[in-house]
Amino acid sequence: MTEEIAAARGRAGRPTREQAEARHQELLDTALDLFLEHGFEVATIEMIATRVSMTKRTIYARYPDKATLFRRAIQRAIERQIVGQAVLEGLDEGGLAATLEAIARLRIEQLASPEGLRLQHIINSESYRFPEIFTAHYEQSTKPVVDHVAGLLARAVEAGEIAPTNCEFAAVAFMSMVIGGRVRGIVNGLAPTAEERDEKVRFAVRLLLDGLRPRSDP
Repeated sequence: MTEEIAAARGRAGRPTREQAEARHQELLDTALDLFLEHGFEVATIEMIATRVSMTKRTIYARYPDKATLFRRAIQRAIERQIVGQAVLEGLDEGGLAATLEAIARLRIEQLASPEGLRLQHIINSESYRFPEIFTAHYEQSTKPVVDHVAGLLARAVEAGEIAPTNCEFAAVAFMSMVIGGRVRGIVNGLAPTAEERDEKVRFAVRLLLDGLRPRSDP
């Protein structure tokens, strides 16, 4: 009976670590939504506290000011877009072209997802005020994929599948073809159909590999 009473008191008293972390994540998600809806300048800690049913004092106990909360909310959104190395390696389709296509499709799907669109919208609207969020997104989410593609190309050079090249430059160019020209359209609600996406991905892969195919000296 004593253990049951203690457990009941625990449930009615302080939240567990898991419950506290869940509320913290809810705070960050809510803050990001409001920053996106109203912009950094207009959104206030009071608005966020009301939406998430917290007191301003509770929020300020963790984040001393609105800018700190904003940066942490953005960082959480970036972390949710990171593709782990194991996932990238799992996209190996057994051939360079097919593997590049799989990576390209993954990145387009990420960008077009609700989380990807939300993050891209807020980076587009607030990076002039917080340039570090653009850099953080590139370094943590984009660059690991570029580096992985560069590694694939380097191994293809060693195997004689493609001509020697600056693999980092080639990887950046490839990802720019795949994503760079589509960001504006996707963010503005003009996401390609699956058929259009696949056609453009295959074209980008063919263009890359045709430009890098070994050629005999004249």
